[in-house]
Amino acid sequence: MPLDVEPPPPPELEPQVDAEEYDDVNVEVSDYRRDELAEFLADGAWEQAFGEWAADTSVDEPTYEVVRELGLLDRFDFFWDDFANRVGYHAPGIPEDWTELGQTVCDVLKDDYIDWDAEYEPPDDVPDFE
Repeated sequence: MPLDVEPPPPPELEPQVDAEEYDDVNVEVSDYRRDELAEFLADGAWEQAFGEWAADTSVDEPTYEVVRELGLLDRFDFFWDDFANRVGYHAPGIPEDWTELGQTVCDVLKDDYIDWDAEYEPPDDVPDFE
């Protein structure tokens, strides 16, 4: 079922951000042409692409609202990769506080609640990582 929401405004691209700072990006240029890409996004590329994505996504409206409220759509970045002749992008991940919450919950469960031992018996030659 398509996601039936209004497209949000396009993200504001920051010309001074070096795409090499992203863990998931590897580009070999310094002119990312973000100003021109921002114009294209404002001129309809973002709305068109969002509509195409919304027509096929499995994201439901409650999930989309959480993403929107967290400002994740605003944190998308797009840049020109001249070496590869393509538009590259960086999609924002879940904020670090949320991943830290997940790890904290795991630790509390393991340390304070779980009273069973693993059934798996590791071989004797497995190093102890503690």
